[in-house]
Amino acid sequence: MLNFPTWKVALISVTLIWGGLLALPNLFSDGFLGIEPRVTDSYDPVAVAAYEQQMQAARESWWPGVLPNSKVNLGLDLQGGVYLLMDIDPEEVASNRLETVLRDIQISLNRRPNIVREGVPEVVDGRINIRLKNPEQDMDEAIRRLQRINPTVGQTQIKLMSIERGASGTIRVSVPESARSALASDAQGKMMEIIRRRVDPDGVAEVSITPQGDSRIILEAPGEADPRRIKELLGRAGRLTFNMADITASAINVAQQTGRARPGWELVDTAEGAAVLIRKIPELTGSDITSANRGFDQANRPAVNFRLNGAAASKFYNLTARNRGDYFAIVLDGVSMSSPRINEPIPGGNVQITGSFTPEEADDLAAIIEAGELPAKLNFIEERTVGPGLGQESITAGSRASIIGLFLVGCFMIASFGLIGVFAVGSLLANIVLILGGLSGFGATLTLPGIAGIILTIGMAVDANVIVFERIREEQSAGRSPSSAIQAGYERALSAILDANITTFIAALILYLIGSGPVKGFAVTLAIGIVTSVFTAFVVTRWFTVLYVRKFRPKRLAM
Repeated sequence: MLNFPTWKVALISVTLIWGGLLALPNLFSDGFLGIEPRVTDSYDPVAVAAYEQQMQAARESWWPGVLPNSKVNLGLDLQGGVYLLMDIDPEEVASNRLETVLRDIQISLNRRPNIVREGVPEVVDGRINIRLKNPEQDMDEAIRRLQRINPTVGQTQIKLMSIERGASGTIRVSVPESARSALASDAQGKMMEIIRRRVDPDGVAEVSITPQGDSRIILEAPGEADPRRIKELLGRAGRLTFNMADITASAINVAQQTGRARPGWELVDTAEGAAVLIRKIPELTGSDITSANRGFDQANRPAVNFRLNGAAASKFYNLTARNRGDYFAIVLDGVSMSSPRINEPIPGGNVQITGSFTPEEADDLAAIIEAGELPAKLNFIEERTVGPGLGQESITAGSRASIIGLFLVGCFMIASFGLIGVFAVGSLLANIVLILGGLSGFGATLTLPGIAGIILTIGMAVDANVIVFERIREEQSAGRSPSSAIQAGYERALSAILDANITTFIAALILYLIGSGPVKGFAVTLAIGIVTSVFTAFVVTRWFTVLYVRKFRPKRLAM
């Protein structure tokens, strides 16, 4: 217990120094650390000036590249930002999933021998009704074909479609309750990933996206001042389709005058405010896209470029080869973004959407397309915006509470245990530095409850020191020498300290696994604090005490 060989001293020193270096960037501004600011979309003079100031400071920074420059990420309650609570409608998820299998149903029933139907199947009230022209002859074969293409939901073995015989030669296709539950769970996970890719396509923003229950999602975007932009990004379904189009004026006029398009077609608006007829069943969908980004058209105006995957690129080439001279529409959320004429087969799978876009609109549109289609529309239930001023007040109050707590604890330790209490105070300071270093190094987010976790950790670290010091005092009162009392005190206090901290660590782990938002922030800070408090109380304080005893060789510890 009292033996500190050179390698052990070196390890302790490296740990303390590295923790200090990880915590050091929190004392400086981002510009001083050489961190360039994120590109701002705001035209506010204050925001633009702050951006230019940080950029200039980053260019002039002399911060060594070999040193860490990551700071503690501040949560929504400390930095300010946007909080959104969103809900997913399970019924809409089921209906949208049925929409995706419509084309497979058509292809399956059109295979030779062709099964003749009356009308074009559509999803109505979460159900597809397929009316057969010759039900006595084709009913069994049609059901067999539909059962063969019946997909499973996500990673489960639950079938998506319930296929039943109806009256008057009708086949009813619906989503059973078991599949609806599996779809809702699967949709929540997909929705969270799509939201992250839309809001933070570069993966550099400190956005928190957590589930709540089976159908709700919480989004926290620290530092985001405008909730409208996020709601616009998430308010669009992102359903992208490639449909054959009919732009003839006569066909469009008939559809507008009668209020009904010919079977298998529908009338949609264009981005310019006109109208175009498109075939209801798309040729390709957004799931066929591998990447999307902002580009420029031939007139050097902002556009959106995207690339199809291998199978879709081949399919698109065959489509354009078969329909030379016809038109196809690129439809996003029910609006035709463009309806180009097919002059020749288009190889390679590279497609471009042009229009009257600003650079920011093109970026957002590319992010929506690349992120993919939302399984259902998001309903915004709750919205909160936390100003940076309120966050700064929380930081100030939390820091003040930590300093006051540390001061009072230090006074108590020195008053109770004398010089050895000073060693405990030194280890407490090292503990706080290591916590900040751990938060910075792991990229964890510090919230207001996290500050409470730091304060709690200070008390826990002191508790470990008090247990050890009281043991040393008892052993010294029993007649042991200082060295012997120190060794016995640490040995006999070890089990109690480990038991207390392990149970608390388990509690922090449970909070992290089942909690969300600020609760997770508290759990992370508490877990890091438990590890650092055991290290500082049982290693650093003991090291300080042993160094003192070996150098001055007191006959009795003043406690």
